[in-house]
Amino acid sequence: MAFLDPWVADKTQTASDPDWWRGAVIYQIYPRSYQDSNGDGIGDLSGIIHRLPHVASLGVDAIWISPFFTSPMLDFGYDVSNYRDVDPMFGSLGDFDALLSRAHELDIKVMIDLVLSHTSDQHPWFQESRSSRDNPKADWFVWADAKPDGSPPNNWLSIFGGSAWEWDGQRMQYFLHNFLTQQPDLNFHNPDVRAELLEVTRFWLDRGVDGFRLDTVNFYFHDDELRDNPALPAKERSDKIAPSVNPYNFQDHLYDKSRPENLDFLKAFRAILDEYPAATSVGEVGDAQRGAEIQASYTSDGDKIHMAYDFDLLSNAYPTGTRVAEIMDKVATVGPDGWGCWAYSNHDVVRHTSRWNLSGEAHRAYAALLLSLRGTACLYQGEELGLTEAYVPFEELQDPYGKRFWPKFKGRDGCRTPFPWSSDRIHGGFSDGQPWLPVAMEHVQNAADTQDASDTSMLNFYRDLIAFRKGYMALMKGEFDLVEARDDFISFERRHGNVRMFCAFNLSDDACGVTLPDGAWSIEHDAPFTAAEPGADGDTKLPPWQALFATAQG
Repeated sequence: MAFLDPWVADKTQTASDPDWWRGAVIYQIYPRSYQDSNGDGIGDLSGIIHRLPHVASLGVDAIWISPFFTSPMLDFGYDVSNYRDVDPMFGSLGDFDALLSRAHELDIKVMIDLVLSHTSDQHPWFQESRSSRDNPKADWFVWADAKPDGSPPNNWLSIFGGSAWEWDGQRMQYFLHNFLTQQPDLNFHNPDVRAELLEVTRFWLDRGVDGFRLDTVNFYFHDDELRDNPALPAKERSDKIAPSVNPYNFQDHLYDKSRPENLDFLKAFRAILDEYPAATSVGEVGDAQRGAEIQASYTSDGDKIHMAYDFDLLSNAYPTGTRVAEIMDKVATVGPDGWGCWAYSNHDVVRHTSRWNLSGEAHRAYAALLLSLRGTACLYQGEELGLTEAYVPFEELQDPYGKRFWPKFKGRDGCRTPFPWSSDRIHGGFSDGQPWLPVAMEHVQNAADTQDASDTSMLNFYRDLIAFRKGYMALMKGEFDLVEARDDFISFERRHGNVRMFCAFNLSDDACGVTLPDGAWSIEHDAPFTAAEPGADGDTKLPPWQALFATAQG
């Protein structure tokens, strides 16, 4: 098939900087929905290769590719049945090697999604483990006897609804699954399990990957005593991790995840990565009550994972200036030497343009805010086009999560629909065959080729914004000091060396006044926003949904 051939950045690969990840921009690719190269309606690794020029044109530092390992695909690759191979749906190990080579030619790092907390029930490890109570892998998964009345060992709940325990008639025991029934949890208390997973890590590092996104990084260990989780008072419940219709939110998850033993494993994991000096890692922290604290402990002291993110900016809560300031203050307080990774959208949540009901102008302002915060930034495919959440009717729904809780929670398919490459090709240029999820017509109207040709498009705004960020070390790696925060406004300073960068964001439909801090400030007009020069008194009017950037020395 023919592929769109957008501008390719003229880059040459330079020596690897071990600190490249700090302040980087990472672009997440959901491979099923990025580009289909063989007409089966499902995106693949060859399709990603053909679209890497688009990624390069954004100016991002790395891609994170969601799972492409061998899998029965009940959770679309997050149920792994072979950690060391590519599912034929996506291609082969040779295709992955070609992708890696092409990305590196374009100076793009490649991070892959490691799902270590659980496997598929089709994985040979689980098949052997369930066969008896005394086989070599009998203790590789979390097994427990029933209570005397036959009920599960404790009250732990699955994120996908219902008990986290499933009865297995072959072993006559329950096994733990924090997600789908077909996703049994590995037993991290077993040293052989930990050793094998570290060897999986080494396998991909030897193949040349530049790092890992660690799925559900705080779910690795469970409480060995299998103690019940306490109830969570109704006023403390949050839909940050699970939808409000899910009773998972009724518990304080003290014992089924985020256990202290995890720190030692993350140190062992980091020791492997440190053998490959430029390799990095970012962990997904799924905890509604203690996300910032866990993020801080996992990224502190330089001996565990490099970065982590929780769901503070991936939640339904609107990110007012006040809320963003509170998040940044909390992270700085609990983990001053840690490093966050910030995102508004990914493959698990409603696209943020729809989630927060943002106009195009508001989307741009919040994009600039994201790329100005202290930390690394993650962008999800389609975010650069300003895509909204797609509607997927129940009869075309694929996500088991959505099927379980429809219609109050429609699942994750709306953010996973195929990427629209072309406004005048069938299925938006994603595939010549019937796509695995429908292509949203409103997305086709905002296709990449249309936006590429418009200087004022969202796509070209993102290119300009990323280029602006990369031009200032203060924005990428600098310290963060809040200046002012209201619900409709936030301003702060970023500092690196003797350079100060003042950042102000009008998050409202009305103009507002901005007073710059003391100093000889110079407005940075290369920023992709229009802002007036400050008057003699240092005050200026910032138009609605606009940002102001200024620099000073000292």
